[in-house]
Amino acid sequence: MSVRTPTATAPRRLHPDPRRLFADPRRLVRSLAGQLFAVQVVIVAAVVAGGAVLAYLYTADRTEAAARREVTAVAHAVADSPTVRSAVTGPDPTAVLQPYAEQVRADTGVSFITVMNTDGVRWTHPLPEQIGKRFLGHIDWALAGQTRSETYTGTLGPSVRVVTPVLDDRHRVIALVSTGITLESISKQLTGPLLALVGVAVAALAVGGAGTYLANSRLRRHTHGMGPAELSHLYEYHQATLRSVREGLVLLDRAHRVVLCNDAARELLGLEGVVDGRSVDALGLPEALVAAVLGDEPVRDEVHLTAERVVVLNTSTIGTGLGRVVTLRDHTELQSLSGELDSVRGFTEALGAQAHEAANRLHAVVSLIELGRHEQAVEFATAELALAQQLTDRVVAAVGEPVLAALLLGKAAQAAERGVELTLTDDSRIDDGVLPPGLSARDLITVLGNLIDNAVDAAIAGAAESPVPPEVTVTARIASDGLASDGLASDGLDGGAEHLVLRVADTGAGIDPAAVEDVFRRGWSTKQDGRGHGLGLALVAQAARRNGGTVEVGRERGAVLTVRLPLTGRAASTGMAASAERAGVVS
Repeated sequence: MSVRTPTATAPRRLHPDPRRLFADPRRLVRSLAGQLFAVQVVIVAAVVAGGAVLAYLYTADRTEAAARREVTAVAHAVADSPTVRSAVTGPDPTAVLQPYAEQVRADTGVSFITVMNTDGVRWTHPLPEQIGKRFLGHIDWALAGQTRSETYTGTLGPSVRVVTPVLDDRHRVIALVSTGITLESISKQLTGPLLALVGVAVAALAVGGAGTYLANSRLRRHTHGMGPAELSHLYEYHQATLRSVREGLVLLDRAHRVVLCNDAARELLGLEGVVDGRSVDALGLPEALVAAVLGDEPVRDEVHLTAERVVVLNTSTIGTGLGRVVTLRDHTELQSLSGELDSVRGFTEALGAQAHEAANRLHAVVSLIELGRHEQAVEFATAELALAQQLTDRVVAAVGEPVLAALLLGKAAQAAERGVELTLTDDSRIDDGVLPPGLSARDLITVLGNLIDNAVDAAIAGAAESPVPPEVTVTARIASDGLASDGLASDGLDGGAEHLVLRVADTGAGIDPAAVEDVFRRGWSTKQDGRGHGLGLALVAQAARRNGGTVEVGRERGAVLTVRLPLTGRAASTGMAASAERAGVVS
C-alpha cells in the first residue's frame, strides 16, 4: 500500500502571472494594455485611411483641374492657328485638318482634337469613321463666342472636354474646336501617386502600430496585464488595506515630499488637512522626528514624542533612492504602563527597605527588652512609630486622591532611602473625588512621578557640591483663582477655572535659563552617564499637553517645575509654556 505524500500548495498570486497572460489572446484583449492597443490601432488606422482618402481626393481634383487647363490651352492654340482658319474656309477642310489635328494630339497627349463646322459636323477625329458625323456634346456657348469645359460621354467614353470658337478677321464664328482627355487617361495619371500614397499610408500604419505595440507592451508590464476592473479592485483593496492597518505608514519621494499617508499615521502624528505633496519638514513635526526621518541611515525602533503620543519610528529606503518608507507604532500606552511599572517597582523597593529597617528596629526593641530596659524599649519603639507615621498622616490628611497619596508615600520612602527628605507643603490640599474622570491616574503618575524622580536626582547631585541637605518639596492642591502656588499668574488657563497644581522644587543646581526652551525636548538631560536619559520631562510635557495643561520652569534654591491641569475639561487652545519665574532667576 503506497501512501501519497501531500504536496505544498503554491501561494496564490495577488495578480495574474504576465507569462500566462500573454499566452492567452482573449485575456490579452481584456487587459488594459490590450484594450488600449486595440483602440489605438483602430485610431491610427482611421487617421491613416482618412488621410489617404483626403490625399487621393485632393490629388484627383488637382489632376482633373490640370487636365482642364491643358485641354483649354490646346483648344485655344488650335483655334488660333492660321492653318485652321484657312482650312475651314477651303474646299476640303478634312484633307488639311485631319493630319494637323493628329499631329498636335500626338504632341500634346490629349485624347482627341475635333474641328467641326458651326452645325457640329466633324472634320477631324481620332477615329476616321467618326468624321462627317455630328459632334456629341454642347456647342451653344461656343457658337456665342465663349469657351467652356464640361465632362461628357462621347464616342471615346467619359472625358473632360473644352469647346472654343474659331473666329475670322471680323470676329465671326466660322468653325468650332473641341479638345478633351478621357477620364480613363486621367485615372492612369493618378496610378503612380495613388500607389505612392498607399505605400506611405501602409508605412504610417505599420510605424504607428509598432509604436503603439511597444508602448502598450511597456504598459502591460507595468500593469501586469490586468484589466480596468482588476486595477480598480486592486486600488480599492489597496486603500482598504492602508486604512485597516493600525501601524502608521508614510511614503516619501526623492524630495522628501509625502506621497502617501494612511489614517493611522495621520492620527499618530496629529496631521490635519491635505498632506500629500507637502514636505516632511513643513508638517509641524518635532525636530528630532524630522531629523530621524530625513537622516541618511535607516532608523530601527527609535522612540519619539509627538504632541500627544509616544511613537516608535522605523525608516527604510525604497529601491535605489526612489524615496523612503516610514512606519510608526503607537507606544503611548506601553510607555504609560512602563511608568506605572516603574512606580510599582519603586513602591516595592521602598517597602523592602522599610521592612529591612523595621526588622532592624524590632531587633533593637527585643534586645532592650532582653536587657531588662523596658522603658527604653517602649520609648524607642514609640519614637520610631511616630516618625514613620508622621509623613503618612500628613499625606493622607492633605491628599484624598488615592493614586496621588500612594505615589507620594512610595516616592517619600524611596527618597529617604537615597538620603533625600521629601516634604509636602502646608498649603497642599486635594479632596477625594474632585479630580474629573478625564484626568487619568496614569497621567497623574507620569507627571508627578517623573517630576519627583528628576527632583531627587537633582537634589542628590546638588548635595555633592554644597553643604545644603538634599530636599524635595512637593505641592499638590486645587486652585480656582488662576494663581500658581507661588502667587504668579498662570499662562494659558482661564483665571476663574479650577485646576490641579502640582509643584515640585529641589535643592539642586537648578536649570540654566538658556536651556529652558530645551527642557522638555526628548533627549535633554543634565546627566552624562550615557544611560539614555531625557525622556521623563518630555513625557511630563506630553501628558500635560494631552490634558490641556501647562508646564513652567522656575528657580528658587534649585529648580522649580509647576504643572497646572484644568479640571473642567480639556482646554480648547492650551499649550506648554516654558517660562522662567520672575523671582530669583539667575544666569
